[in-house]
Amino acid sequence: MRLHLPVEDTFRRLLAQEDTDGDRQITVKDTGPKRFVIEGETPYVVEGTYALSNLLQELALAREAGRATLALDAERLHENPVHRISRMIRELFWDGLTRTVDAEGLARTAIDTKGEGADLDRRARVYVPATDPVAQDYFAGVARERPGLGLEVITLPEQITPEYVLGLNERPGILSLKLVRGDDGRLRGLPFVVPGGRFNELYGWDSYFEALGLLHDGRVDLAQAMVEHFLYEITHYGQILNANRSYYLTRSQPPFLTAMGWAVYEHLPAGPARDAWLRDVMTTALREYETVWTAPPKLTETGLSRYYGRGIGMPPETEEGHFDAVLRPYAEAAGMELRAFARAVRRREIVVPELDAYFVHDRALRESGHDNSYRLEGRAAHLCTVDLNALLYRYEVDLARAIEEVFGGRLVTPDGRTHTPDAWRARAAERRERLNALCWDAGRGFFFDYDFVEGRQTGFESATTFYPLWAGLASETQAEALVARALPLLEAPGGLVSTTEASRGPVSDERPQRQWDYPFGWPPHQILAWHGLLRYGYADEARRLAYRWLHMITRNAADYNGTIPEKYDVVRRTHDVFVEYGNVGTEFDYITREGFGWMNASYQLGLDLLTPRLREALEAGTPVEHLFG
Repeated sequence: MRLHLPVEDTFRRLLAQEDTDGDRQITVKDTGPKRFVIEGETPYVVEGTYALSNLLQELALAREAGRATLALDAERLHENPVHRISRMIRELFWDGLTRTVDAEGLARTAIDTKGEGADLDRRARVYVPATDPVAQDYFAGVARERPGLGLEVITLPEQITPEYVLGLNERPGILSLKLVRGDDGRLRGLPFVVPGGRFNELYGWDSYFEALGLLHDGRVDLAQAMVEHFLYEITHYGQILNANRSYYLTRSQPPFLTAMGWAVYEHLPAGPARDAWLRDVMTTALREYETVWTAPPKLTETGLSRYYGRGIGMPPETEEGHFDAVLRPYAEAAGMELRAFARAVRRREIVVPELDAYFVHDRALRESGHDNSYRLEGRAAHLCTVDLNALLYRYEVDLARAIEEVFGGRLVTPDGRTHTPDAWRARAAERRERLNALCWDAGRGFFFDYDFVEGRQTGFESATTFYPLWAGLASETQAEALVARALPLLEAPGGLVSTTEASRGPVSDERPQRQWDYPFGWPPHQILAWHGLLRYGYADEARRLAYRWLHMITRNAADYNGTIPEKYDVVRRTHDVFVEYGNVGTEFDYITREGFGWMNASYQLGLDLLTPRLREALEAGTPVEHLFG
């Protein structure tokens, strides 16, 4: 049936009747009649939370497009939620998350709401590398030609020190990325995808998972552009940054560049241009491997690497109150009000050696991407983590493969050295041997992080134990043990939980809940575990985990106006959580236009893992318990 709706009147009546809690969404929490009549020659009745929220979303899109009337197939209101979520990701969300750092995009990318303190100077500001004179001229021109932006352009020094970055904390800004010249001769920023919500910049490890989703949905150019931004960052900033904001200049994020490069390469047209592109990617990744991850201070005496951010003091991007539990005893000892003490610590007006030592670990934790978790808190800089070293093993085998399969058996780097597959395979074998010796516990069937200061494994049970499966580092015997012993402890009703409750320990006001611990689950852990299990022949386990995850996402989206957030409580199977930063992606008016980057990707990738029988069950809404007990 074709419906013709006056947009504004229908929109107003629908909200007045059904949005009883006034949050500009229609969810299961609203107490309206859940029955709305579309008037006309043949009245049409829309019933139920899901159909009503779909109607609200379609009206919101029509309003945004400036349409007075909406012609709508009634079937769209009852579209299977699995189909609808996947279609919205493909048709709407990726575009909603796409940004550029250029004249056209700065109005959006310059916006940054992160950081403790309303007193920060938040004017539009772009920092440009000293090694990119083209970008310096370009952004200076943007500032002149578009005075309405109020843009301040600052050229960074050639040597970026922690002390210099500390001086930028009160004047944060966006960092320039790669510019390209179009057919019309004009420079433009290459596009990229942001995670969403308050994360309005190009992130390190988020981008790998987002790229997998983009490739799945045919957005090869966009995934390729994100790789090229990372090459730019290594060339001009010395590393792939946590994200392209000034306060991230002193730290990276988990390294996925070689895997990302291979993923894009396999979607490009065969030929010399594709091979040349991969050569550029792998040469730059090799530079990053040697200068960032296997050099001091990240390389440890064990031969394994650690996360280590080089910044000074309190990370400025955190929200007000984030460090209250840590700062409160010191504020009380100083006889100061907590907020005033926090501001003084942030500005380095008060320096407490014990706090500085804590923040060294905190910055390493943030470089790991797992901010925050009691697996890492207070000790991250002392840990050779399983996740980082599995990722570096993947760099080593990816480089060996590229040199052997694409580069004719040798890769000559700009410094004149010749690299061979055998040399990189030897590095990988050595890392595997060291990781097994220091991090593998055969009795418990877990890979554990190794504390090189204390000389022992931490014993903290985490989903990162599955990274060696994804990287191909684990033996068949280790894979069997992981499935038999680790998986039962980490599998929850909604998928893979980040840590076990026992390892997390008790939580309280003095020891608050952390978002990368039990009971929360995150897309990167799911995706890496799925692919790792498949790699070792555990397809049933991978599909079971994927079904749990997808069923939870689908149910929450259907009940909550299409919500696709950054994380879930996988024990209660809900997005309705408040921990640390809340749950990004849940606050929107009428319709989410973005979802959340890596959650979008996990949905698309997870659907591909399901057998036809499981896909049919998911579309029918079959509960997990009916399929798997």
